[in-house]
Amino acid sequence: SLDYDRCINDPYLEILESMDNKKAQRYEAVKWVLVFAIGVCTGLVGLFVDFFVRLFTQLKFQVVQSSVEECTEKGCLALSLLELLGFNLTFVFLASLLVLIQPVAAGSGIPEIKCYLNGVKVPGVVRLRTVVCKATGVLFSVAGGLFVGKEGPMIHSGAVVGAGLPQFQSISLRKIQFNFPYFRSDRDKRDFVSAGAAAGVAAAFGAPIGGTLFSLEEGSSFWNQGLTWKVLFCSMAATFTLNFFRSGIQFGSWGSFQLPGLLNFGEFKCSESDKKCHLWTAVDLGFFILMGIVGGLLGATFNCLNRRLAKYRMRNVHPKPKLVRVLESLLVSLTTTVVVFVASMVLGECRQMSSSRHGGNDTLSLEDLSEDVNSSIKTFFCPNETYNDMATLFFNPQESAILQLFHQDGTFSPVTLSLFFLLYFLLSCWTYGISVPSGLFVPSLLCGAAFGRLVANLLKSYIGLDHIYSGTFALIGAAAFLGGVVRMTISLTVILIESTNEITYGLPIMITLMVAKWTGDFFNKGIYDIHVNLRGVPLLEWETGVEMDKLRASDIMEPNLTYVYPHTRIQSLVSILRTTVHHAFPVVTENRGNEREFMKGNQLISNNIKFKKSSILTRAGEQRKRSQSMKSYPSSELRNMCDEHIATEEPPEKEDLLQQMLERRYTPYPNLYPDQSPSEEWTMEERFRPLTFHGLILRSQLVTLLDRGVCYSESQSSASQPRLSHAEMSEDYPRYPDIHDLDLTLLNPRMIVDVTPYMNPSPFTVSPNTHVSQVFNLFRTMGLRHLPVVNAVGEVVGIITRHNLTHEFLQARLRQHYQTI
Repeated sequence: SLDYDRCINDPYLEILESMDNKKAQRYEAVKWVLVFAIGVCTGLVGLFVDFFVRLFTQLKFQVVQSSVEECTEKGCLALSLLELLGFNLTFVFLASLLVLIQPVAAGSGIPEIKCYLNGVKVPGVVRLRTVVCKATGVLFSVAGGLFVGKEGPMIHSGAVVGAGLPQFQSISLRKIQFNFPYFRSDRDKRDFVSAGAAAGVAAAFGAPIGGTLFSLEEGSSFWNQGLTWKVLFCSMAATFTLNFFRSGIQFGSWGSFQLPGLLNFGEFKCSESDKKCHLWTAVDLGFFILMGIVGGLLGATFNCLNRRLAKYRMRNVHPKPKLVRVLESLLVSLTTTVVVFVASMVLGECRQMSSSRHGGNDTLSLEDLSEDVNSSIKTFFCPNETYNDMATLFFNPQESAILQLFHQDGTFSPVTLSLFFLLYFLLSCWTYGISVPSGLFVPSLLCGAAFGRLVANLLKSYIGLDHIYSGTFALIGAAAFLGGVVRMTISLTVILIESTNEITYGLPIMITLMVAKWTGDFFNKGIYDIHVNLRGVPLLEWETGVEMDKLRASDIMEPNLTYVYPHTRIQSLVSILRTTVHHAFPVVTENRGNEREFMKGNQLISNNIKFKKSSILTRAGEQRKRSQSMKSYPSSELRNMCDEHIATEEPPEKEDLLQQMLERRYTPYPNLYPDQSPSEEWTMEERFRPLTFHGLILRSQLVTLLDRGVCYSESQSSASQPRLSHAEMSEDYPRYPDIHDLDLTLLNPRMIVDVTPYMNPSPFTVSPNTHVSQVFNLFRTMGLRHLPVVNAVGEVVGIITRHNLTHEFLQARLRQHYQTI
């Protein structure tokens, strides 16, 4: 997990004490500058991907198209197919090789970024090597003819830029480092990753508001009001950076801002000669709702098939050598290329270049179309004044095919649309999940657009609804299918509205997406959630089920604690760190003064007695195992010798316990004499006395203290221990050294470490009786990683982590609860 909670220790308090208004304003100004830089860099990444995808795709289609035209007369179409296979297999092979270098670059990256922003650390997900392999790999995947999009990987690329740019250092480029002490925490990096992901969406669709809402709805699990404005600013910077350079490169008109995103849907408008045509009417809403239902069913089917494929890959492909993954990608590319070529040559119909149908609604000549739509017409095997409708869809970049379906009126037969939808549905389902960088937005939009055009054609031909505008139904079909696959609502509505520049489509798109989501949710989850679950990531949802309130914190906590004392020997710390994988440890002292109250059965005092008795044997076994598996230091558990005096003193019978607690509230930590190790003659009750909770110390902090030799000898006081600043404590972020890699030969194992200045003395805590819904809301809202469970007298009885709040764990504990009843 990632540490999103602040550690309010002494070094951090020194930073707060030195902070004034000028420093705070400078800090905020630096953050705004970095947010702008993230947006600009994300736009440049999008420009790089778009430029080379266009270059490679045009080169490929020019060669293949001229070859097809020549071989149509000579009868050598097999040679044209081999040329197309040569281009596609080469590009896909390069994309697969890049994924072998950085495996996390495969797929769209949205599930991984969603996990990261939820607080789960996915190894390598925001490294520089990842964005290089992702951006370069996706341009080869798209140019290689696979049914994938470049929009999903743009989101991942933007998130990596957001994570890496404010750090001014890279593990891949170790020599390039700047002394930049700001934003050295997971909490700050999370905000920049949210901005980068939003910038990726904005650059992909030319939708800065949609990108902001995507980061809020689908990506980020933690949000604050101040972040909203920064994320929107970052999205705007990405959109206009990409727009500025694309307009200048493609049209030579720098500063005209004619191309807002990588994918633009063009302008929707009826022909001026057709007075009956409307973009949509109230009657059409009924058809849109039905299309939403069908889109939800199709999306659920897509997700179900893709889930089965992903499980098959996990069992039969991933365990094998990496070369098998490359071979699978090449097999998919081979199949896709053959299907595209054969379908275009055999299944396509020759259509008239201009059509005039009943009512004059579809009277539209090619001269009236935009240059993009006009230039993407393919005339394979068709006589003059006609063109091949299947080849027009398959032998074009996906963005051009979408524009054809949105803006070409009456030019695709129902048979062609049905076959195109079926082939694209199956092949895109098979493709998503192979070892290449691949997005899902554009294939889903293309499938849905074909479905929508099919519905429009059927309504015109068989029901006689002349007022229908086919482009509207294609757009609604695209929204229905995409919503059924990804199950997004607010952000997807705004993205589609911004991409069409048509606010009147807001209501039908919103209704369609809601219906598609509700229908799909009845059968399974969205595609990204499915892949998150298949990876076994402990993702925390927005809230728990109602029935979970039958459980309390004591039912789900981990009672077997590994803890440290405020003053602990180095040998003990090394033993604990080397024999556990815990990331944080409670800092405790043994509270022997309340032991008699334990035995009296006072409920307020002894509400943790059942946890204590049940965990004594387990804790003893763990301690014994830790001692046996110790590598270089003998295990040494320390005890508080001062407590012996407290134990011998008889507290007055009539003295108010609350008064005792108030008197001890500000008592400094007692002097410990750590040379006294637990004796073998100690009973279990002596070994595991009640533990007074003082704070939480992180593994990274303990390792840093050992690495820098922060300790004092028995003959000295703890005041002689060296003090580290906040900058020194966070200098090794984000990769702190491993305890097994430290050279501790120069440190005396008998030296003592005072951890109290570096622990968090005031972490969030809950009572054992707290309902699970309250525990979950606190953990989720505050972005916690550890939540100690502390009883009424300040004794720690357990700890709750992300694992204890996952849906599967809570379901298992709920079943135990019912069995107990």
